[in-house]
Amino acid sequence: MAASSSGASPLFSPLLERALRVAADAHRTQSRKGSTVPYITHPLGVILLLLKAGWTDDCLLAAAILHDTLEDTDYTVARLEAEFESPVPQYVAALSERKRDAAGNLRNWRDRKLEHLQQMAAAPQAVCAIALADKLHNLATMQYDLHAGEDVWSRFNAPREDVLWYHQAMIAAAAGDDPALEPLAAQCRTVLAELVAASERL
Repeated sequence: MAASSSGASPLFSPLLERALRVAADAHRTQSRKGSTVPYITHPLGVILLLLKAGWTDDCLLAAAILHDTLEDTDYTVARLEAEFESPVPQYVAALSERKRDAAGNLRNWRDRKLEHLQQMAAAPQAVCAIALADKLHNLATMQYDLHAGEDVWSRFNAPREDVLWYHQAMIAAAAGDDPALEPLAAQCRTVLAELVAASERL
């Protein structure tokens, strides 16, 4: 491939670099549930899955990197909107659960999940692709840890049956009947079925 006239690689994206730096800083003190694995491995895993599935739009990938910042860190909507152009803030907002009520209290797990499912049913294709890659990475890492002998179900604030129900419902809500989303959805269903089978053997 010929170099660009500026001498810079056309594969480099300032938008993605900015998103990577923001996400790495926002999640810098966090680990994956029940482990010492740095949290940043999750958004990076999500963008790898999206790239392997053929999703290459920079705004979509930036939102994938940032998808848990509003929900799980002190990074604010105001900062997101100031530092990233549309549609990145809109994508991240659509991917974020409303974990706390107006008084700052943690909301009921099932209420949060039902609201998020409603959000996803009305979300644009890019958001649904990120949601499916997010669920695929979560499910696949759960499967990975189960094979390593880890007790993954104790990591959640809900019974195993509810966790499996939520993933099944989210896959259906995000995939809809969009053929472009089916490869990611199919992978999610495969891994979920294996997790259900494994859970029934416990």
